[in-house]
Amino acid sequence: MSSTGDKISGVANQAIGKVKQGIGEATGSEKLQAEGHAQEVQGQAQKAVGDTKAAVKNTADKVADAADRKL
Repeated sequence: MSSTGDKISGVANQAIGKVKQGIGEATGSEKLQAEGHAQEVQGQAQKAVGDTKAAVKNTADKVADAADRKL
């Protein structure tokens, strides 16, 4: 998955997780609260992967540009 795809999926999972937690709290469902928390954490990790991929690509592009200028 691309960095943008990871970021979008991560943000979506975070949002869905928060909604599940809220519904779980409103209904008294500890299971739904736990599922929501897990999904939110998964989303945070997925977004972090996307951010890292983007940073690595950006750095690689800068290095390539610098190398091209020296040639």
